[in-house]
Amino acid sequence: MNKLLLVIAGPTAVGKTSLCVRLAQILQTEVVSADSRQLYRELNIGTAKPTPEEMQGVRHHFIDSHSILEPVSAGQYEREALVVINELFQKKEVVILSGGTGLYIDAVCFGLDDVPQAEPELRAELMERLENEGLAPLQQQLRELDPVYAETADLQNSQRVVRALEVVLSSGKPYSSFRKKESAPRPFQTVFIALDRPRDELYDRIDRRMDEMLAHGLLDEVRSLLPYRQLMALQTVGYKEVFGYLDGDYDYEEMVRLLKRNSRRYAKRQLTWFRNQGNYNWFGAEDDEGILKLVEH
Repeated sequence: MNKLLLVIAGPTAVGKTSLCVRLAQILQTEVVSADSRQLYRELNIGTAKPTPEEMQGVRHHFIDSHSILEPVSAGQYEREALVVINELFQKKEVVILSGGTGLYIDAVCFGLDDVPQAEPELRAELMERLENEGLAPLQQQLRELDPVYAETADLQNSQRVVRALEVVLSSGKPYSSFRKKESAPRPFQTVFIALDRPRDELYDRIDRRMDEMLAHGLLDEVRSLLPYRQLMALQTVGYKEVFGYLDGDYDYEEMVRLLKRNSRRYAKRQLTWFRNQGNYNWFGAEDDEGILKLVEH
């Protein structure tokens, strides 16, 4: 238990990669990516995958490690990531786990409940209801469908309410019937760091990143992926908006507007997820000194 897993989480475009590279150089360690799309070799521009120049020689695991033809579940990621992390701990005192996929981070740090995966369409429908109707109707539906879970769950955590509902609606069984009572034991300590920036600054970074993606060939990348558009990894921000444009559903300017708007909404959902976990220490994305002091402590 003297080994330390340093989790660096946060929304898209907040600056996780550059911070992790700086920390890894100081701590003489490597980075394990917790991004559910950057691990796919075929997805580059639309996932804002870090370039070799941005990684500055710091090894990043689970970047370009799999093919979209063999989708990776959170459970598979948990198993494979733990193998890599335990191997790194043979020679490193600290390992960095970084990304914006909260489910992947939770899987590594706590283990996963044996809960069935729901169809992405159902998740999208519930997220749309959350956005349009607010949390209260979803809370009430969960109380009616699974009163046992609703009795003990944090119903202010919108991600958990949505997750529980999608399991109930897709399986026909209460979410509570699938849940384990405690976290899986891990042979390391964990420090949770979440990064944030002032909202205007973060949104400006997202908008500029989207402009850069388009300038670097996002349209051509999405065209090359048309045969695989039904895959879950492509039913996501940065790809689905371009598919709509290529289908002729709207013009180029509307595509750009949707790309930026949906990316900002995605960042907001990520921030909500990490805030609702309750175990994260929040830092500015440039506060290397403060993070290192916490690690030393």
